[in-house]
Amino acid sequence: MNEPVLDCSALLALLLREPGAERVEAVLPTACMSSVNLAEALAKMTEWGMTLENAQNTISGLGIEIVDFDAVQAARSAGLRRQTRHAGLSLGDRACLALALHRQTTVMTTDKAWLRLEGLGLPEIICIRGVSS
Repeated sequence: MNEPVLDCSALLALLLREPGAERVEAVLPTACMSSVNLAEALAKMTEWGMTLENAQNTISGLGIEIVDFDAVQAARSAGLRRQTRHAGLSLGDRACLALALHRQTTVMTTDKAWLRLEGLGLPEIICIRGVSS
């Protein structure tokens, strides 16, 4: 697998050493993440009591490429709204998918609801806690 895109949930599973963390750890040298998902992760980590600086340093130390959410990805994310509404995807989820579409690569998440997107012409979705589509 080359350059998988990490959803915020996959990154948090790694940090908390939850089930599936080893699957994320295995792809860290090549993984990337949307800056939208980075914002989600940083917010969650500060809710845990970490300072913003420590949270940033923790993620930075993992070597994940952070990709800026630009106008092209914003439009692609918006275009995914209708197609993914039935699975309950958030803006962050769609930003993750938009990046994977742009990079033509896979997505890693913990959210099994994403598996309902199978057959819609979206990137391969790997649920780190279950079956991949």
